[in-house]
Amino acid sequence: MNRRDFHELASMGIIGSLLAPTSKRHGASLKAVSDIIKPQRLLPGDKVGLITPGSYVPDAGYEKAVNNLTQLGLQVVPGKYVREKRGFTAGTDQQRLEDLHTFFEDPSIKAIWCARGGYGCSRLLPNINYELIRNNPKILIGYSDITALLQAIFLRTGLVGFHGPVAAATWTPYTVQHIKGVLFDSFTKPYVINLATEELTPEREHFKPYSIQAGKVSGRLMGGNVSLLAALAGTPFAFDATDKLFFMEDIDERPYSLDRMFTQLRQSANLHKAKGLILGVFEGCNPKKDEESLSLKETIFDRLSDLNVPAVYGLSFGHVPNNFTLPVGILAELDTENKTLTYLESPTA
Repeated sequence: MNRRDFHELASMGIIGSLLAPTSKRHGASLKAVSDIIKPQRLLPGDKVGLITPGSYVPDAGYEKAVNNLTQLGLQVVPGKYVREKRGFTAGTDQQRLEDLHTFFEDPSIKAIWCARGGYGCSRLLPNINYELIRNNPKILIGYSDITALLQAIFLRTGLVGFHGPVAAATWTPYTVQHIKGVLFDSFTKPYVINLATEELTPEREHFKPYSIQAGKVSGRLMGGNVSLLAALAGTPFAFDATDKLFFMEDIDERPYSLDRMFTQLRQSANLHKAKGLILGVFEGCNPKKDEESLSLKETIFDRLSDLNVPAVYGLSFGHVPNNFTLPVGILAELDTENKTLTYLESPTA
């Protein structure tokens, strides 16, 4: 079952309610914060906690995750429940929460890396101990369903999180270059991210970058997976794109589904008030053969080109091998003509 199926089941109430707490809800009395907290950068030899806050990771994926992190020179510490499985999630909500909380509390763990996304993170949001995280800031990284964690934690604590490669993904040299550049290095001048060029071939039309509306603008980076951004609308963890550089990506969603989610975000997240819109590579999102549908590109222009906001499609992030890391909450600059994203401040302390 893919992520779209999960969200459709959730909308009908089939998946079930959020974890019913037996103690005080940690997020209930917390309000959005304005102060930005930057985690410490990584160093070779650091210990990183490996968790599965969404879906189960199979054996091959788990082995790849450990190998990827080891190749970075990091020591991998598996979460107590990292190999648990409960239907479509990696163990119970309480088990997945315990791994997240344990690694934030443990001072020997310098970062928390999500092995995969899938489904399940949004179930955890009301019961996360945000005070614990605020008092023990560290790197948290992942993409896809991890969008929910990154957004909620930034909203409640101000901690910069990282929309970047899950540990079980296939990493290219381009991906590793930007993992190291963003998480390990302490840059003192603007950090410029250019396009990966390996996939820019005529037959791979959806990799071709294009400007939706021209412009050069700066703002704070926010965003993530479109399915999760839309699913958070109407909740205490909803996105607001006002004055933000708002980035989006997705996979295996048909154009009509993307149309629905873009429409929801237009009406709930103030897309027209964003400083800029940054779209990654939308893998597997063109219509099926002979389907009555707009194309992916036509859908994007239909829903985003009239917002009077500088916007670009096809930067090198998303569910694709060449995937640069986006720090949630830092100042950045988008140049739609040159197809570059520039980080104007270091995301780590």
